[in-house]
Amino acid sequence: MSKIAIVTDSNSGITQQEAKEMGIFVIPMPFLINDEEYYEDVTLNQEQFYEMLQEDATVSTSQPSMESLTKFWDEILETHDEIIYMPMSSGLSGSCQTAMMLAQDYEGKVRVVDNQRISVTQRNAAVDAKKMADAGKSGQEIYDALMRTKLEASIYIMVDTLKYLRKGGRLTPAVAALGTILRIKPVLQIQGEKLDTFAKARTAKQGVGVLLDAMKKDVEERFGSDLEHLHIDIAHSKNEAGAQELKEEILKIYPGIDILVDSLSLSVSCHIGPGALAVAMAKKAE
Repeated sequence: MSKIAIVTDSNSGITQQEAKEMGIFVIPMPFLINDEEYYEDVTLNQEQFYEMLQEDATVSTSQPSMESLTKFWDEILETHDEIIYMPMSSGLSGSCQTAMMLAQDYEGKVRVVDNQRISVTQRNAAVDAKKMADAGKSGQEIYDALMRTKLEASIYIMVDTLKYLRKGGRLTPAVAALGTILRIKPVLQIQGEKLDTFAKARTAKQGVGVLLDAMKKDVEERFGSDLEHLHIDIAHSKNEAGAQELKEEILKIYPGIDILVDSLSLSVSCHIGPGALAVAMAKKAE
């Protein structure tokens, strides 16, 4: 039986310590902060990131260099026969296409999964893949299962401040200024390949209502209320208290379900800033 390694990147929110405990490999994503390079969860932790962000540092995301990615794969292939690699969604980064190109030199030993995931939905895909590998599934079977559920995931994110969307050029200064005066809390959606505006809320309470309504609609209409085969999780950017309150609200609707509360990946957080709350749904890959 082939020994299959499950590999993802730190956009999944899986820390290096968790990766060791889970038996999953996580390549840290690079960031440029004031022109200095940092690596998520290696030379840059969540606290340091938010401190720099709030000090108005210039923050931009990058992707692993081709050399660092192939070196990472080569080291894993010294102890494994195959790699299932799940980078963040190709709609949000060029790292997926780079990985696909590099994988062509590995004679089928590296399968790159472009299943349009980010943050907790990417984490779930890695966990599902690990379960399949442990159950003796082949690399092709795991790849096929992950691709079958490619578009069966969504994330709804309530943003606390418009400052970072404006800095990133996603809002014009005039719209951001008006939104700040009106205290608008936009709700964004990640579904498939892109990040879009989904709704606008005037208060955090109203925004949470939008998140819960969007979740219920998706659970019923997209996922046929099949909670047994669905991950429902929460992500946040430096908003643990809000995340726990959101968890309580979801458990009132779906009592007894398992809900992971995790930090949003820094690559998403740098565009939306602290204080954000997200609910994520993803069909289990089996």
